[in-house]
Amino acid sequence: MNRKLNVLCTALLFYGVQASANALFTLQSPAFADNAMMEKKFAGNASNNPNCTGENISPSLVWNNPPANTQSFALVVHDPEGAQGLGVTHLVAYNIAASATGFAQNDLRDGKGFTGGKNTPGNFRWHGPCPPPGSGAHHYTFTLIATSLKPELPEGLTREALFAKLKGHTLAATGLIGRFGQ
Repeated sequence: MNRKLNVLCTALLFYGVQASANALFTLQSPAFADNAMMEKKFAGNASNNPNCTGENISPSLVWNNPPANTQSFALVVHDPEGAQGLGVTHLVAYNIAASATGFAQNDLRDGKGFTGGKNTPGNFRWHGPCPPPGSGAHHYTFTLIATSLKPELPEGLTREALFAKLKGHTLAATGLIGRFGQ
Protein backbone atom coordinates (compact mmCIF):
# COMPACT_ATOMS: atom_id res chain seq x y z
CA MET A 1 0.00 0.00 0.00
CA ASN A 2 2.80 2.45 0.89
CA ARG A 3 4.56 1.68 -2.38
CA LYS A 4 1.39 2.47 -4.37
CA LEU A 5 0.95 5.69 -2.41
CA ASN A 6 4.57 6.69 -3.06
CA VAL A 7 4.20 5.96 -6.77
CA LEU A 8 0.96 7.96 -6.90
CA CYS A 9 2.49 10.93 -5.04
CA THR A 10 5.57 10.87 -7.25
CA ALA A 11 3.41 10.76 -10.39
CA LEU A 12 1.24 13.64 -9.18
CA LEU A 13 4.29 15.69 -8.29
CA PHE A 14 5.90 15.00 -11.68
CA TYR A 15 2.78 15.77 -13.69
CA GLY A 16 2.02 18.83 -11.55
CA VAL A 17 5.51 20.20 -12.24
CA GLN A 18 5.12 19.38 -15.93
CA ALA A 19 1.76 21.15 -16.06
CA SER A 20 3.18 24.31 -14.50
CA ALA A 21 6.31 24.15 -16.66
CA ASN A 22 4.13 23.96 -19.77
CA ALA A 23 1.86 26.86 -18.77
CA LEU A 24 1.91 29.54 -21.43
CA PHE A 25 3.27 33.01 -20.78
CA THR A 26 0.22 35.16 -21.54
CA LEU A 27 -0.72 38.84 -21.77
CA GLN A 28 -4.32 40.03 -21.47
CA SER A 29 -6.27 43.22 -20.95
CA PRO A 30 -9.49 43.46 -18.96
CA ALA A 31 -10.33 46.40 -21.27
CA PHE A 32 -10.46 44.48 -24.58
CA ALA A 33 -10.14 40.94 -25.92
CA ASP A 34 -7.24 39.94 -28.16
CA ASN A 35 -7.76 41.36 -31.68
CA ALA A 36 -10.85 43.32 -30.57
CA MET A 37 -11.57 47.01 -31.07
CA MET A 38 -10.36 49.32 -28.31
CA GLU A 39 -12.58 52.07 -26.97
CA LYS A 40 -11.99 55.66 -28.08
CA LYS A 41 -10.90 56.64 -24.55
CA PHE A 42 -7.62 54.77 -25.18
CA ALA A 43 -6.85 56.92 -28.25
CA GLY A 44 -4.30 59.68 -28.01
CA ASN A 45 -5.15 63.27 -27.17
CA ALA A 46 -2.90 65.92 -28.68
CA SER A 47 -3.99 69.44 -29.59
CA ASN A 48 -1.41 69.57 -32.40
CA ASN A 49 -2.77 66.41 -34.09
CA PRO A 50 -6.39 66.42 -35.32
CA ASN A 51 -6.33 62.59 -35.42
CA CYS A 52 -5.77 62.39 -31.63
CA THR A 53 -9.32 62.78 -30.34
CA GLY A 54 -9.37 60.33 -27.42
CA GLU A 55 -8.57 60.65 -23.72
CA ASN A 56 -5.10 59.03 -23.87
CA ILE A 57 -6.06 56.54 -21.17
CA SER A 58 -3.68 53.58 -21.07
CA PRO A 59 -5.40 50.20 -20.75
CA SER A 60 -4.86 47.87 -17.83
CA LEU A 61 -2.76 44.79 -18.62
CA VAL A 62 -2.25 41.49 -16.80
CA TRP A 63 0.27 38.73 -17.47
CA ASN A 64 0.75 35.20 -16.18
CA ASN A 65 3.31 32.39 -16.19
CA PRO A 66 6.55 34.21 -17.07
CA PRO A 67 9.73 32.13 -17.12
CA ALA A 68 10.98 31.37 -13.60
CA ASN A 69 14.35 33.07 -14.14
CA THR A 70 12.91 36.39 -15.36
CA GLN A 71 14.91 39.39 -14.08
CA SER A 72 12.78 42.11 -15.72
CA PHE A 73 10.19 42.74 -18.41
CA ALA A 74 9.97 45.09 -21.37
CA LEU A 75 6.75 46.18 -23.06
CA VAL A 76 6.46 47.69 -26.53
CA VAL A 77 3.27 48.88 -28.22
CA HIS A 78 3.63 49.28 -31.98
CA ASP A 79 1.24 50.07 -34.84
CA PRO A 80 2.66 48.48 -38.02
CA GLU A 81 0.13 50.28 -40.25
CA GLY A 82 0.95 53.70 -38.78
CA ALA A 83 2.84 56.33 -40.78
CA GLN A 84 1.45 54.75 -43.95
CA GLY A 85 3.09 51.39 -43.28
CA LEU A 86 6.38 52.61 -41.78
CA GLY A 87 5.02 51.98 -38.28
CA VAL A 88 4.45 54.05 -35.17
CA THR A 89 5.67 53.04 -31.72
CA HIS A 90 3.26 54.16 -29.01
CA LEU A 91 5.12 52.87 -25.95
CA VAL A 92 8.60 51.69 -25.05
CA ALA A 93 8.64 50.54 -21.41
CA TYR A 94 11.34 48.50 -19.69
CA ASN A 95 13.03 47.85 -16.34
CA ILE A 96 9.66 46.44 -15.27
CA ALA A 97 10.17 44.46 -12.05
CA ALA A 98 10.24 40.68 -12.34
CA SER A 99 7.63 40.54 -9.56
CA ALA A 100 5.15 42.64 -11.57
CA THR A 101 2.04 40.93 -12.94
CA GLY A 102 0.46 43.84 -14.77
CA PHE A 103 -0.37 47.52 -15.01
CA ALA A 104 -3.49 49.28 -13.76
CA GLN A 105 -5.35 51.65 -16.07
CA ASN A 106 -3.26 54.80 -16.65
CA ASP A 107 -0.04 53.40 -15.10
CA LEU A 108 1.55 53.43 -18.56
CA ARG A 109 0.32 56.97 -19.21
CA ASP A 110 1.49 58.15 -15.78
CA GLY A 111 4.92 56.48 -15.91
CA LYS A 112 4.30 54.08 -12.99
CA GLY A 113 6.35 50.90 -12.65
CA PHE A 114 8.73 51.22 -15.60
CA THR A 115 11.50 53.22 -17.21
CA GLY A 116 10.27 55.04 -20.29
CA GLY A 117 11.88 54.80 -23.67
CA LYS A 118 11.29 57.22 -26.51
CA ASN A 119 8.23 56.48 -28.63
CA THR A 120 7.62 57.80 -32.15
CA PRO A 121 5.93 61.03 -30.96
CA GLY A 122 9.01 61.65 -28.80
CA ASN A 123 7.72 61.11 -25.28
CA PHE A 124 8.53 58.47 -22.68
CA ARG A 125 5.02 57.28 -21.78
CA TRP A 126 1.85 55.89 -23.35
CA HIS A 127 0.72 57.73 -26.46
CA GLY A 128 -2.63 56.32 -27.53
CA PRO A 129 -3.71 55.53 -31.09
CA CYS A 130 -4.18 58.42 -33.53
CA PRO A 131 -4.87 56.84 -36.93
CA PRO A 132 -6.12 59.14 -39.67
CA PRO A 133 -9.83 58.90 -40.49
CA GLY A 134 -10.53 56.50 -43.34
CA SER A 135 -7.34 54.46 -42.85
CA GLY A 136 -9.19 51.49 -41.39
CA ALA A 137 -8.65 49.74 -38.10
CA HIS A 138 -4.96 49.66 -37.22
CA HIS A 139 -3.46 46.77 -35.21
CA TYR A 140 -1.78 47.92 -31.99
CA THR A 141 0.57 45.13 -31.00
CA PHE A 142 1.38 44.92 -27.29
CA THR A 143 4.52 42.77 -26.91
CA LEU A 144 5.69 41.80 -23.43
CA ILE A 145 9.21 40.39 -23.23
CA ALA A 146 10.64 38.50 -20.25
CA THR A 147 14.37 39.20 -19.96
CA SER A 148 17.42 37.97 -18.09
CA LEU A 149 18.58 41.59 -17.58
CA LYS A 150 18.46 43.32 -14.22
CA PRO A 151 16.25 46.44 -14.40
CA GLU A 152 19.14 48.85 -14.97
CA LEU A 153 18.75 50.11 -18.54
CA PRO A 154 18.97 53.90 -19.06
CA GLU A 155 15.93 56.05 -19.77
CA GLY A 156 15.10 57.13 -23.30
CA LEU A 157 15.92 54.07 -25.42
CA THR A 158 14.04 53.89 -28.70
CA ARG A 159 12.37 50.63 -29.71
CA GLU A 160 15.35 49.74 -31.90
CA ALA A 161 17.90 50.63 -29.18
CA LEU A 162 15.95 48.56 -26.63
CA PHE A 163 15.89 45.56 -28.97
CA ALA A 164 19.67 45.88 -29.43
CA LYS A 165 20.15 45.85 -25.63
CA LEU A 166 17.83 42.84 -25.27
CA LYS A 167 19.59 40.76 -27.92
CA GLY A 168 20.78 37.55 -26.25
CA HIS A 169 18.83 38.36 -23.06
CA THR A 170 15.24 37.49 -24.00
CA LEU A 171 13.63 34.50 -22.31
CA ALA A 172 10.11 34.55 -23.75
CA ALA A 173 7.57 36.91 -25.26
CA THR A 174 3.80 37.16 -25.38
CA GLY A 175 1.49 39.49 -27.20
CA LEU A 176 -1.90 41.06 -27.44
CA ILE A 177 -3.49 43.03 -30.28
CA GLY A 178 -5.96 45.86 -29.84
CA ARG A 179 -7.48 47.45 -32.93
CA PHE A 180 -8.56 51.05 -33.37
CA GLY A 181 -9.77 53.10 -36.31
CA GLN A 182 -11.71 56.28 -37.05
